[in-house]
Amino acid sequence: MPGRLQNELKKRKPFVHIEQEVVLNLFRTGDRLGIRLERLLREHGLTGAQYNVLRILRGEGQPLPMQEIASRTIQVVPGMTGLVDRLEKAGLVCRARSESDRRVIYVRITAAGLTLIAQLDEPLPAMERKLLGGLTRDEKAELIRLLEKVRDHLEQLDE
Repeated sequence: MPGRLQNELKKRKPFVHIEQEVVLNLFRTGDRLGIRLERLLREHGLTGAQYNVLRILRGEGQPLPMQEIASRTIQVVPGMTGLVDRLEKAGLVCRARSESDRRVIYVRITAAGLTLIAQLDEPLPAMERKLLGGLTRDEKAELIRLLEKVRDHLEQLDE
């Protein structure tokens, strides 16, 4: 009997192996979550990557080198310079070169950036709770544990 994802995808043949079904389930679920979260961020004029950078800067409370910001993002951002350019053009961040090492560029969140990100302090957690409302607290903790286990294994493969 076909599984739920196989039916959703209208896939006639079974998955080649269970790992394929797991990976495709992760992608499909991530896509569904991402669409809803991006919609909320878009209402505030931000992309997920832009919100992530502003969140990192607000959380740190001081300017950070662009490389450090890139290392802390949830998703890999290939065009960090362009992303910071757009945030700077919108007046949400400003940047300055390090005086000791001209190659290092520090990025700081502006008052406008702080104001904008504060507007998401209530609706974003509410959305996250709504999206994961079908799971118990224990199930959420187990999902976190399993996803971390997968990431740990991926890091071992990269070594």
